[in-house]
Amino acid sequence: MSRTVYDGVFTPDDRVEQFYRYLPFEVPARAGSIRVTLDYRGDGAVIDLGCMGEDGFRGWSGGARSQFTIAATTATPGYRAADLEPGTWQVMLGLHRIPGEVPYRVEITVSGQDPPSVATDPVVVTPAPPRRLPAVAGRRWLAGDLHSHSEHSDGERSLPRLAAGAAEAGLEFLAVTDHNTISHHRHLSEVTGVLLLPGQEITTDRGHANAFGDIGWIDFRQSGQQWMVEVARRGGVISVNHPIATDCAWQYPLADQPSMAEIWHCTWRDRTWRGPLAWWLSAGPDVAAVGGSDFHSPGRDRPIGTPVTWVGVPAGEPVSTELVMAGLKARETAVSAHRDGPVLLPVAGELIAVDADGAILTDFTGRRRMVRGDLATFAGRPGGHWLEDARGQVLALCRLSGS
Repeated sequence: MSRTVYDGVFTPDDRVEQFYRYLPFEVPARAGSIRVTLDYRGDGAVIDLGCMGEDGFRGWSGGARSQFTIAATTATPGYRAADLEPGTWQVMLGLHRIPGEVPYRVEITVSGQDPPSVATDPVVVTPAPPRRLPAVAGRRWLAGDLHSHSEHSDGERSLPRLAAGAAEAGLEFLAVTDHNTISHHRHLSEVTGVLLLPGQEITTDRGHANAFGDIGWIDFRQSGQQWMVEVARRGGVISVNHPIATDCAWQYPLADQPSMAEIWHCTWRDRTWRGPLAWWLSAGPDVAAVGGSDFHSPGRDRPIGTPVTWVGVPAGEPVSTELVMAGLKARETAVSAHRDGPVLLPVAGELIAVDADGAILTDFTGRRRMVRGDLATFAGRPGGHWLEDARGQVLALCRLSGS
């Protein structure tokens, strides 16, 4: 067994000079496990924690954990269990919040023994019957939530319990978008009853983005533009998250507008506020709108499925990652406050309002039309459209394609 200790003090100057810091340590051949603990002091201080192996990325827990263990057969959620390749490893520290002098201590223990295995969390997931909505012949709409977190980052629930929550909300898929890690991807297929879509929330202090698909780890240390290019190159789909949300608003310059953005996020608590709509409309008619609950734990966040993102897919095919990914790539999406509430859908170049009698259909030009009946069809121009109530509260929204 070997032990390495780093003691020091971080200051605001350190954060400005170099945001990510790397503390090297040696892993010998036939090592069984690595244990890292981080301790720091300072009101308002946040130091993120992660690990790079000799062969590359091994995990990230950000500010959610102060310790982790990695071994061949088990690892702390957020980190990848696999053989410990000998060579130089590095503890990664992100200086997220350094309000003054912040003393820190990192202890690294490399042992020849494997840690005990972790018990599984058996949960029975019972899927809900789907809601049938108007669609083009041969297609249907799937109800899902494109933003959630598990115990693999700063969420509370295991993957099976996340899936159970999605089933209770009547969803057919749930994207698990843990922060800056993909350690959960290998376990998603073990859960049945609701599709857990592989995702990762690329997270920095200059903005967040969800990358969907089993495309490998995206290096969050790169720029937002590089994220866009790399996700597309690997065949994934990327969405700019909550672009005007408090201290994690989008601040990266891009060569082109993103193809998709999380317009409806849980931080949009007062939906009479027009900020998210203003950002969407200024981004242009080609940006597809999606939504996400950003669920972490019961009682702390909005429930799973608030809002719901509807994705258009071929009818008659089983729900799968490939099916949902194809719908996202086609940007065939709509968003509603709840699974069973009013919905606005783009269908064959027209807009169909479902269960929205008395609502007002509004579009990017400022035009307003009353919805009469539980199923109403409207002509519309390409761009953003939404339903609102008499108080101006947004009930549902979608983008009408120009194609």
